[in-house]
Order: sequence, then structure tokens, then C-alpha cells
Amino acid sequence: MTQPAEHAGGRARTPIDRIGATVLNELVQSIVTGEFGPGDLLPPESVISVQFGVSRTVIRETMKRLQEKGMITVAQGRGTHVNPSTSWNVLDPSVLSAMISNDSTLGVLDDLSVVRSALEAAMAAAAARTVDDDARARLREDLDAMAECVDDSAAFREADLQFHRSVMALSDNALAENIARVLIKHAVGSDRFTGVDPAHAFELTLAEHEKILAAISSGDAEAARIAMSEHILGSWTRRRLPSKKRS
Repeated sequence: MTQPAEHAGGRARTPIDRIGATVLNELVQSIVTGEFGPGDLLPPESVISVQFGVSRTVIRETMKRLQEKGMITVAQGRGTHVNPSTSWNVLDPSVLSAMISNDSTLGVLDDLSVVRSALEAAMAAAAARTVDDDARARLREDLDAMAECVDDSAAFREADLQFHRSVMALSDNALAENIARVLIKHAVGSDRFTGVDPAHAFELTLAEHEKILAAISSGDAEAARIAMSEHILGSWTRRRLPSKKRS
């Protein structure tokens, strides 16, 4: 457990990190949901300080973090303005989680699936170009693990993710892998992303993974790219929940 930091005089205090976490998360939520829209001026530090019952030091630190996330611009003498979503660091965990949790139209998850499919398709193609016997055995082992737990949804989903992680690792593209892992990590915890699996969904998923494995194993980069892209987009389409239309 994190111990309280101490003032120079020796008196213990709670770290700003812990005090400001709730404030930061609530402000991120307020911006993502549009309570404060692009171009809006945030209230002064003194007002936010009173609103949350924390010191202005905490609010100042929170503003720095929001600025690091690309959500606000602080201009001396002109106040703090909210930035449009195109300026946000959408790979920041708190920003991405807030976007997904407030994604009533499923537009964010639609876009996430498109980006993920492009990244993982490129990584599957790269894996096919350098495939060897060890890589084939690794992917076959992952696929067999999926087949063994087809009646256990939680175990099957984890085995599914492990197959994708293996393809990513075999691609030797650390940047694409890191981005894809962030997207997956913050999507899989959402009920909207999980959706509702249709009948025989896991059998369909197994067949799609078999196709990916066959393409990679044969060294056919283009077939691997297509198979991975079709699997990710098709899987999302199958389980996607009905949603509100985008405005």
C-alpha cells in the first residue's frame, strides 16, 4: 500500500496522485461527454477547487495532466479552453476508457475495430513473411487451446486473445503491437464491445483463426492480411449491439 508522502516539516500527507485521481477522471468524463465542449472555457482553478473540495495545487496538477492528454489548452491570461477530440491522446488509458464507456452510438468501437483490423492485418502479413517451424507450432498450440475451451466463454476469449498476441509478437513490429494491445485492453472490458455472440459464434471464430493460421503458415502475406482483417471486422459485425445513430 502506498504510504503518505511527508511535508518538509515531517507531517504526513496524502500524495497528490491519489487525491487528484477522482478529480482528473471526472473532468475527463465531463469533456468526453460534452459537458464541456470544444472551445469551452473551464471554470477558474478557484471555482473547481471549491467544487471538488481539494486544494488549488491539486487542481493545477490536474490541469497539467489534462493538457498532457491533449484535452485542454492553458493560455496565460486567457483561461483554459477545451480542445476538440481530434487533439486528444486517444491511446491514453483514461481518455480511451471514457470514450468507450460513453459510446452510446458505438461509433468509437466501430472506428476502433477498423483501426485494429488494419494494424493486426499488417502484423499478420509480416508474420507470414518470416514464418518458420517454431512460429507455426506456436500458433497451432494457441489455436488448439481455443478449440479445447470452446464451451467456456471466458477461457475461449482469453485463448483467442493469446492467438492474436502471438501473431503480433511474430510480426516483430513493436509500435503496431503496442497500439493494438492498448486498443484491445480498453475495449475488452466493455459490455458494448463484447456484445452478444450469435449461435455458433465460437465455431465461426475458430474457422476464421484456422484460415489465418493457414495463410501465415504457408507464407502467403496477402492472404494472411485479408484473413485477419475479415476476421476482426466480421467478428465485430456479428456481435455488435443495436445502437443509437450517430448525430
